[in-house]
Amino acid sequence: MGNSAAALPNSTAVAAPGRRRNYARHYGWFIVPAGAVVLAVILFPWAFTLFMSAHDWKIGGGRLYVGLENYRKLFTDERFLWSVLRTLYFTALAVILPMLFGTAAALVFNRRFPLRGLARTIFILPMMATPVAVALVWTMMFHPQLGVLNWLLTQLGLPPSMWVYDARTVIPTLVLVEVWHWTPLVMLIVLGGLASLPVDPYEAAKIDGASAWQAFRHITLPLLMPFLVVALIIRTIDALKAFDTIYVITQGGPGTSSETINIFLYLQGFAYYNMGYASAVVVVFFALIVSLAALLLWTRNRVRSA
Repeated sequence: MGNSAAALPNSTAVAAPGRRRNYARHYGWFIVPAGAVVLAVILFPWAFTLFMSAHDWKIGGGRLYVGLENYRKLFTDERFLWSVLRTLYFTALAVILPMLFGTAAALVFNRRFPLRGLARTIFILPMMATPVAVALVWTMMFHPQLGVLNWLLTQLGLPPSMWVYDARTVIPTLVLVEVWHWTPLVMLIVLGGLASLPVDPYEAAKIDGASAWQAFRHITLPLLMPFLVVALIIRTIDALKAFDTIYVITQGGPGTSSETINIFLYLQGFAYYNMGYASAVVVVFFALIVSLAALLLWTRNRVRSA
């Protein structure tokens, strides 16, 4: 009896690989729907986009294979190159300013003061609005004659501004809308990081006589860095993809002074019906986003390992 009991685990161990193969054969079919969705939603559109980018293809017209000609044309297209520079300019401002203001707001809301919950709720309300609704409201506020912003400037004794109607101020003005809309998101991320910080380092710093700035510089900021990098990644990708707010407010104008890559892409595909050229823009834009995301993820890993 003892021998048969001792032999039982061996027989179980021998049968286990067979059962695992049996499970894989039967339950492997459950991944087929997910695989079909990935193929239909992600892989096929990208393959078709690459296919279109190699053709001179206009909606309603014929299709002509041109190979890499669309890409060569793209990097000699001055309008596209300017759209890349505007996108980077817009992205830099729309990332740096919300990061600064959101971190400052998180530090304020991390302290206890009367009606803190109500103030925090009011502060995050802009993030709840849809971008199109936000753009429509700000469009009325930017009106040179009827807008409330110019009225406020005149009340302060300042000259009125053309806001989005001037090529020199249109990008900073659009960034103002982006900052108002998405600073609360950065605040929430940083505030979550502040809530998770340990208390012991601050108590030790207080005993050592460290000032509030020294505690922030040498304790809070290093410990918050992983949360700041997460906020930086989210904001960078969102700012690069910004389309609806810009299109509703300016449609890329005045002229082409606010035409970012997304606006340029939309116009090529759905205003000029040049689908082959627009597909090449998609591929280049995707490569730009992947490159920046890889750089930010590498920075995040360096911060974690530091």
